[in-house]
Amino acid sequence: MINRFGYTEKQWRDGKEEMRSLLIERASARGIIPYSELVSKLKCIKINPEAFALGHMLGEISSEENAQGRGMLTVIVVHKNGDYQPGPGFFELAKELGRNTSNIMECWIKELHQVHDYWSKTQQPLPKVPG
Repeated sequence: MINRFGYTEKQWRDGKEEMRSLLIERASARGIIPYSELVSKLKCIKINPEAFALGHMLGEISSEENAQGRGMLTVIVVHKNGDYQPGPGFFELAKELGRNTSNIMECWIKELHQVHDYWSKTQQPLPKVPG
Protein backbone atom coordinates (compact mmCIF):
# COMPACT_ATOMS: atom_id res chain seq x y z
CA MET A 1 0.00 0.00 0.00
CA ILE A 2 1.41 3.37 -0.99
CA ASN A 3 0.95 5.86 1.79
CA ARG A 4 3.46 8.69 2.13
CA PHE A 5 4.56 10.75 -0.85
CA GLY A 6 4.36 7.67 -3.08
CA TYR A 7 6.32 5.42 -0.72
CA THR A 8 5.01 2.40 1.19
CA GLU A 9 5.15 2.52 4.99
CA LYS A 10 8.08 0.08 4.90
CA GLN A 11 10.00 2.15 2.34
CA TRP A 12 9.38 5.29 4.38
CA ARG A 13 10.38 3.67 7.68
CA ASP A 14 13.49 2.03 6.20
CA GLY A 15 14.49 5.22 4.40
CA LYS A 16 14.07 7.25 7.57
CA GLU A 17 16.16 4.80 9.61
CA GLU A 18 18.88 4.73 6.97
CA MET A 19 18.89 8.54 6.87
CA ARG A 20 18.99 8.74 10.66
CA SER A 21 21.98 6.38 10.73
CA LEU A 22 23.84 8.46 8.16
CA LEU A 23 23.13 11.62 10.15
CA ILE A 24 24.28 10.08 13.42
CA GLU A 25 27.49 8.90 11.80
CA ARG A 26 28.20 12.40 10.49
CA ALA A 27 27.17 14.11 13.75
CA SER A 28 29.43 11.82 15.80
CA ALA A 29 32.34 13.15 13.71
CA ARG A 30 31.08 16.72 14.38
CA GLY A 31 30.34 17.18 10.69
CA ILE A 32 27.62 18.60 8.47
CA ILE A 33 26.20 17.21 5.22
CA PRO A 34 24.59 18.91 2.22
CA TYR A 35 21.06 17.84 1.29
CA SER A 36 22.27 16.52 -2.08
CA GLU A 37 25.02 14.40 -0.53
CA LEU A 38 22.64 12.98 2.06
CA VAL A 39 20.10 11.78 -0.51
CA SER A 40 22.86 10.40 -2.77
CA LYS A 41 24.02 8.13 0.09
CA LEU A 42 20.59 6.58 0.61
CA LYS A 43 20.37 3.03 -0.73
CA CYS A 44 16.91 1.84 0.29
CA ILE A 45 14.93 4.87 -0.89
CA LYS A 46 15.37 7.51 -3.58
CA ILE A 47 14.38 11.10 -2.76
CA ASN A 48 15.10 14.25 -4.72
CA PRO A 49 17.00 16.84 -2.60
CA GLU A 50 14.30 19.42 -3.39
CA ALA A 51 11.34 17.12 -2.79
CA PHE A 52 8.70 17.95 -0.18
CA ALA A 53 9.07 14.33 1.00
CA LEU A 54 12.67 15.01 2.06
CA GLY A 55 11.66 17.96 4.20
CA HIS A 56 8.91 15.90 5.78
CA MET A 57 11.26 13.00 6.53
CA LEU A 58 13.88 15.33 8.01
CA GLY A 59 11.15 16.93 10.13
CA GLU A 60 10.06 13.56 11.49
CA ILE A 61 13.65 12.65 12.36
CA SER A 62 14.25 15.95 14.15
CA SER A 63 10.98 15.77 16.06
CA GLU A 64 11.67 12.20 17.18
CA GLU A 65 15.26 12.94 18.17
CA ASN A 66 14.20 16.09 20.01
CA ALA A 67 11.57 14.11 21.95
CA GLN A 68 14.38 11.80 23.11
CA GLY A 69 16.39 14.78 24.39
CA ARG A 70 19.10 14.51 21.74
CA GLY A 71 18.38 17.76 19.91
CA MET A 72 17.31 18.29 16.32
CA LEU A 73 19.60 15.84 14.53
CA THR A 74 18.86 17.30 11.09
CA VAL A 75 20.57 20.55 12.11
CA ILE A 76 23.61 19.11 10.32
CA VAL A 77 21.84 19.00 6.93
CA VAL A 78 22.73 22.17 5.04
CA HIS A 79 22.64 23.89 1.66
CA LYS A 80 25.63 22.95 -0.51
CA ASN A 81 26.04 26.53 -1.72
CA GLY A 82 25.12 29.98 -0.45
CA ASP A 83 24.54 30.19 3.29
CA TYR A 84 25.63 26.59 4.12
CA GLN A 85 22.80 26.39 6.66
CA PRO A 86 19.64 24.32 6.99
CA GLY A 87 16.66 25.43 4.94
CA PRO A 88 13.71 27.46 6.23
CA GLY A 89 11.74 24.32 7.13
CA PHE A 90 14.33 23.49 9.78
CA PHE A 91 13.86 26.87 11.46
CA GLU A 92 10.06 26.63 11.25
CA LEU A 93 10.22 23.30 13.07
CA ALA A 94 12.77 24.68 15.54
CA LYS A 95 10.30 27.42 16.45
CA GLU A 96 7.47 24.86 16.82
CA LEU A 97 9.73 22.87 19.15
CA GLY A 98 10.30 25.91 21.34
CA ARG A 99 13.64 27.15 20.05
CA ASN A 100 14.31 30.89 19.90
CA THR A 101 14.58 31.59 16.17
CA SER A 102 14.76 35.38 16.35
CA ASN A 103 18.42 35.06 15.27
CA ILE A 104 18.61 32.02 12.99
CA MET A 105 22.42 31.93 12.95
CA GLU A 106 22.50 31.82 16.74
CA CYS A 107 19.74 29.20 16.79
CA TRP A 108 21.56 27.05 14.24
CA ILE A 109 24.93 27.21 16.00
CA LYS A 110 23.44 26.43 19.42
CA GLU A 111 21.54 23.43 18.06
CA LEU A 112 24.55 22.26 16.05
CA HIS A 113 26.73 22.29 19.17
CA GLN A 114 24.11 20.36 21.14
CA VAL A 115 23.81 17.63 18.51
CA HIS A 116 27.56 17.41 17.92
CA ASP A 117 28.24 17.26 21.66
CA TYR A 118 25.67 14.52 22.21
CA TRP A 119 26.69 12.23 19.33
CA SER A 120 30.46 12.77 19.59
CA LYS A 121 30.39 11.70 23.26
CA THR A 122 27.83 8.92 23.20
CA GLN A 123 28.89 5.31 23.34
CA GLN A 124 25.57 4.13 21.95
CA PRO A 125 25.87 1.76 18.99
CA LEU A 126 24.75 3.21 15.69
CA PRO A 127 21.35 1.96 14.58
CA LYS A 128 21.33 -0.82 12.00
CA VAL A 129 20.60 0.29 8.47
CA PRO A 130 17.56 -1.55 7.12
CA GLY A 131 18.33 -3.95 4.37
